[in-house]
Amino acid sequence: KAIYKLAAKHQEHIAVYGTGNELRLTGKHETASIDQFSFGVANRGASVRIGRDTESEGKGYFEDRRPSSNADPYLVTGKIMATIMEDVDAPIVEALNRAEA
Repeated sequence: KAIYKLAAKHQEHIAVYGTGNELRLTGKHETASIDQFSFGVANRGASVRIGRDTESEGKGYFEDRRPSSNADPYLVTGKIMATIMEDVDAPIVEALNRAEA
Protein backbone atom coordinates (compact mmCIF):
# COMPACT_ATOMS: atom_id res chain seq x y z
CA LYS A 1 0.00 0.00 0.00
CA ALA A 2 2.84 2.43 0.75
CA ILE A 3 4.16 2.22 -2.81
CA TYR A 4 0.72 2.89 -4.28
CA LYS A 5 0.42 5.95 -2.04
CA LEU A 6 3.80 7.19 -3.28
CA ALA A 7 2.58 6.71 -6.86
CA ALA A 8 -0.51 8.81 -6.18
CA LYS A 9 1.62 11.73 -5.00
CA HIS A 10 4.56 11.37 -7.40
CA GLN A 11 4.66 15.01 -8.55
CA GLU A 12 4.38 16.32 -4.98
CA HIS A 13 7.42 14.25 -4.05
CA ILE A 14 9.42 15.34 -7.09
CA ALA A 15 8.82 18.95 -6.00
CA VAL A 16 10.76 18.41 -2.73
CA TYR A 17 13.34 15.91 -4.01
CA GLY A 18 16.00 18.47 -4.90
CA THR A 19 16.98 20.63 -7.84
CA GLY A 20 18.17 19.33 -11.18
CA ASN A 21 16.18 16.09 -11.12
CA GLU A 22 14.81 16.87 -14.59
CA LEU A 23 18.39 16.43 -15.87
CA ARG A 24 19.02 13.18 -13.96
CA LEU A 25 15.66 11.36 -14.06
CA THR A 26 15.53 10.71 -17.79
CA GLY A 27 14.50 7.05 -17.83
CA LYS A 28 17.96 6.15 -19.12
CA HIS A 29 21.12 4.94 -17.39
CA GLU A 30 19.33 3.15 -14.54
CA THR A 31 17.05 6.05 -13.66
CA ALA A 32 13.28 6.33 -13.79
CA SER A 33 11.53 9.02 -15.79
CA ILE A 34 10.68 12.16 -13.83
CA ASP A 35 7.24 12.13 -15.49
CA GLN A 36 6.09 8.65 -14.48
CA PHE A 37 6.19 6.69 -11.22
CA SER A 38 7.37 3.09 -11.37
CA PHE A 39 8.51 0.36 -8.99
CA GLY A 40 10.08 -3.05 -9.33
CA VAL A 41 11.95 -5.80 -7.54
CA ALA A 42 15.74 -5.41 -7.81
CA ASN A 43 15.10 -2.87 -10.57
CA ARG A 44 17.49 0.05 -10.45
CA GLY A 45 15.63 1.72 -13.31
CA ALA A 46 12.47 2.16 -11.23
CA SER A 47 11.40 5.12 -9.09
CA VAL A 48 11.17 2.79 -6.09
CA ARG A 49 13.28 -0.37 -5.87
CA ILE A 50 12.14 -3.31 -3.73
CA GLY A 51 14.90 -5.64 -2.58
CA ARG A 52 14.75 -9.34 -3.38
CA ASP A 53 14.69 -10.23 0.33
CA THR A 54 11.75 -7.90 0.90
CA GLU A 55 9.80 -9.58 -1.88
CA SER A 56 10.58 -13.13 -0.76
CA GLU A 57 9.89 -12.46 2.93
CA GLY A 58 6.87 -10.21 2.36
CA LYS A 59 8.36 -7.54 4.63
CA GLY A 60 11.35 -5.26 4.74
CA TYR A 61 12.37 -2.03 3.08
CA PHE A 62 12.17 -0.26 -0.25
CA GLU A 63 14.45 2.37 -1.77
CA ASP A 64 13.06 5.59 -3.21
CA ARG A 65 15.58 6.36 -5.96
CA ARG A 66 14.11 9.75 -6.96
CA PRO A 67 15.70 12.21 -4.47
CA SER A 68 18.77 14.02 -5.77
CA SER A 69 22.00 14.33 -3.82
CA ASN A 70 21.19 17.97 -3.03
CA ALA A 71 17.77 17.18 -1.52
CA ASP A 72 17.17 17.99 2.15
CA PRO A 73 16.98 14.55 3.81
CA TYR A 74 14.59 15.85 6.46
CA LEU A 75 12.14 17.16 3.87
CA VAL A 76 12.39 13.91 1.87
CA THR A 77 11.86 11.68 4.91
CA GLY A 78 9.02 13.88 6.16
CA LYS A 79 7.29 13.79 2.78
CA ILE A 80 7.61 10.00 2.50
CA MET A 81 6.28 9.44 6.03
CA ALA A 82 3.42 11.92 5.59
CA THR A 83 2.37 10.22 2.36
CA ILE A 84 2.50 6.62 3.57
CA MET A 85 0.76 7.43 6.86
CA GLU A 86 -1.97 9.47 5.15
CA ASP A 87 -5.29 8.10 3.93
CA VAL A 88 -4.63 8.45 0.19
CA ASP A 89 -6.82 7.19 -2.61
CA ALA A 90 -4.04 5.25 -4.30
CA PRO A 91 -4.36 3.59 -7.70
CA ILE A 92 -2.89 0.15 -8.25
CA VAL A 93 0.34 0.42 -10.23
CA GLU A 94 1.89 -2.61 -11.92
CA ALA A 95 5.50 -3.44 -11.08
CA LEU A 96 8.09 -3.02 -13.80
CA ASN A 97 9.61 -6.11 -15.28
CA ARG A 98 13.43 -6.02 -15.03
CA ALA A 99 13.60 -6.37 -18.82
CA GLU A 100 11.61 -3.12 -19.20
CA ALA A 101 14.21 -1.04 -17.34
